Amino acid sequence: MMNMGGPSTVPEVYDFLRRLFSDRDLIPLPFQKVLAPLIAKRRTPQIERQYADIGGGSPILKYTRIQGERMCKLLDELSPETAPHKSYVAFRYAKPLTEETAAEIRADGVTRAVAFTQYPQYSCSTTGSSLNEMYRLASKGQVPKGIEWSVIDRWGTHPGFVEAVAQNIEKTLEKFPLERRSSVVLLFSAHSLPMSVVNRGDPYILEVSATVSAVMERLGNKNAYRLVWQSQVGPSAWMGMQTSEAIKGLARLGKKEAILVPIAFTSDHIETLYELDLEYCKEAHELGMEVHRSESLNESPVFIRALADITAQHLREVGSGVQARTSTQLALRCPGCTNDTCGQQKGWFARGGQ
Repeated sequence: MMNMGGPSTVPEVYDFLRRLFSDRDLIPLPFQKVLAPLIAKRRTPQIERQYADIGGGSPILKYTRIQGERMCKLLDELSPETAPHKSYVAFRYAKPLTEETAAEIRADGVTRAVAFTQYPQYSCSTTGSSLNEMYRLASKGQVPKGIEWSVIDRWGTHPGFVEAVAQNIEKTLEKFPLERRSSVVLLFSAHSLPMSVVNRGDPYILEVSATVSAVMERLGNKNAYRLVWQSQVGPSAWMGMQTSEAIKGLARLGKKEAILVPIAFTSDHIETLYELDLEYCKEAHELGMEVHRSESLNESPVFIRALADITAQHLREVGSGVQARTSTQLALRCPGCTNDTCGQQKGWFARGGQ
C-alpha cells in the first residue's frame, strides 16, 4: 500500500521534509541535493508546530494499517484462491520507507505482490514516484527477483470509493438546517501540483476532476460545487485556484455555507487535520461563513470494502489474463516526460518485475 506517508512523531518532521524536497518526481528544484536539506531545515520549526497542533504526529500510518488489515480479511473471503493475503505499507517519505518494506517482503519470502497505490488519482509526482522508488530498489538488488509484480495505479471513479465519499458528504450536510442544505457549496479540495508537472501532460488534474464528477452524479448534482487546490509550496506557479482563496471569494460573493471535501486524500493527515480544519475553517468563520469539513475515509467500512473489491478484481483479471499486469494508462508516459527512470519502471512492472 503505497503513499507519501507522514511523520508519526514531531522529531521525525525534518527527515520527512528532507526526503520530500529531495524527490525530483514531486518537486523538481535546481541544485536539489543542496537546496532540499536547506529548505527542510528552514521549514521544520513551522511544520513541527503544525504537527504538535494536531496531536503530535500524522495518523496516516495508523489508518493505512487498519485499512490494509481489514481489506485483507475481506480479500481472503472474496478471493480464496489467492489467499492468504497480507498488506504492507510502503511510504515514500516517512517510516516505513519503501526500502524497509522491500526488506520485509524479502524476509517473508513473498512470491506474488501487488503495488497498490493509495492515491486514488494518478500523478507522476505521487504514484509515479512510489513506483520509481520500488524499481530503483529492484535495480540495486534490494527487491527479490522471484516476485511476480502487478500494479493497481488508479481507482478514482470506482463505485465503492465514490459511494464512501458521497456518504460522508451527506452526513456533513446534515449539520446544516434542512431548509438551507441546497444552498451549501461543496468545495472539493485536492493537493495541488506545480504547473511544470501539469504542463508536461500529467493526468492528475483530469482524474481528480473525473472523481468529483462521479461523486456529484451520485449526489444528484443538488448542490453547487467547485474543485479547488491546496498545499502549494514555494514561489513557482501551482495549479489553482487555491482553497483559501476560494473561501474568500465565496464570502465576497455572499455565500454563507460550504463543505470542504478532501477528494484526493483517503486518510487524515496534516493537510486535512491542520490545513483544512484549523486554517481554512477558521478563515471561513472569521469571514462570517459556516464551513464544515467532510470526514476522511479512514475506517469507513464502505471504503475498505471498495479497496478489497478493487484488489480482488485485479487479482482475478490479471490471473486469468483478461488484464495485463499494468493498466493501459500506466504504460503511457507523459508527452513531456524526460525522466528515463519513469520509462524503465513502466517496462519493469509490465514484465511482472523481471
